[in-house]
Amino acid sequence: MDDELIPGLPEEVARECLLRVGFDQLPAARSTSRRWKAEVESPFYHRLRRARGMARPLLALAQAEPPLPAAGPARKYAGLATSYRLVLHDPVGGGWATLPPLPSGGGGGGLPLFCQLAAVACGERRRLVVVGGWDPETWAPTDAVHVYDFLSGAWRSGAAMPGPRRSFFACAAAGRWVFVAGGHDEEKNALRSAAAYDAEADAWVTLPDMATDRDEARGVSVGGRFVVVGGYPTEAQGRFAGSTEAFDPAAWAWGPVQERVLDEGTCPRTCCAAGTTLYMLRDGQLAARDATADGPAASAWRAVATLPEDGRAVSALAAIGDGRVVAIGAGSHGAQQAVYLLTAAAAAAQPWARAPAPPEFAGYVQAACCVEV
Repeated sequence: MDDELIPGLPEEVARECLLRVGFDQLPAARSTSRRWKAEVESPFYHRLRRARGMARPLLALAQAEPPLPAAGPARKYAGLATSYRLVLHDPVGGGWATLPPLPSGGGGGGLPLFCQLAAVACGERRRLVVVGGWDPETWAPTDAVHVYDFLSGAWRSGAAMPGPRRSFFACAAAGRWVFVAGGHDEEKNALRSAAAYDAEADAWVTLPDMATDRDEARGVSVGGRFVVVGGYPTEAQGRFAGSTEAFDPAAWAWGPVQERVLDEGTCPRTCCAAGTTLYMLRDGQLAARDATADGPAASAWRAVATLPEDGRAVSALAAIGDGRVVAIGAGSHGAQQAVYLLTAAAAAAQPWARAPAPPEFAGYVQAACCVEV
């Protein structure tokens, strides 16, 4: 009896019950008994959960917390006194949940500002990795790495990101690897260096340099490759390049620079990818192009759907597991945000499903990634 998953139920029926445990209840299920712990930690459980459609594509968001009344002496950087936290959102089911705060020492008093988020696959299990950012108290760049395990419901500190300490770098995950490239150092010099974090081994390795310096570039994962979109060198003073570079982990090398993927001067902040398709917002429209195609952007990009007027101020754009695109935005900067899920083709009268965020989850989003749990 003690070895039964659920006493009195056949093994197959009991397993079907466990497969239906919500993502936010997995830590509780794991701690219920030794048998349940072994079950939910097994690769078979996670494969079956995905096969049954029980795994959820969730958005992990670095989101501003509701403001608190000012107290004590004025802070040096009052304009960014807002603190941030990590939030999970199910764009299909509509659920919201907060993640535990980072371990002490993870960055002053909360989530690092401008940190990057990446979801890795360690075997059959998924983990969320928080990389870099600014200490929210001092504004000093941090090399901290934190890894969240959805089964244990706990954080662990990862190996520190190798120097120089960088800000506004490109970041994306492919498999168990988290790739970072570019950004700028503490002297505001744009970087071309790159590195990769192995989430299974908890170790960093140095990558070959990119062909050019890329500050404020966007990182996306395309067909298992790490693609760095846009960015600018130090002397360009914020004038974004329209080119991309892609790192192939199989060849452990960067491919040739692909020119004119974006219009020159276009900020790549809203770029995201699903499979081999690159998406971004262009003049209020969601556009797409084959990320493996050559040629000027003017001939490669195609319109997919127009964003509603009340969602044009987009703070985050992401593709979820089934290839659909989610935008988080508002009608203007500072307005209450809503979630827009692309549900139909561009020809439909209302291609976006709009769901207002609850007041406690309506804060500005600095970073987002998709993780399947």
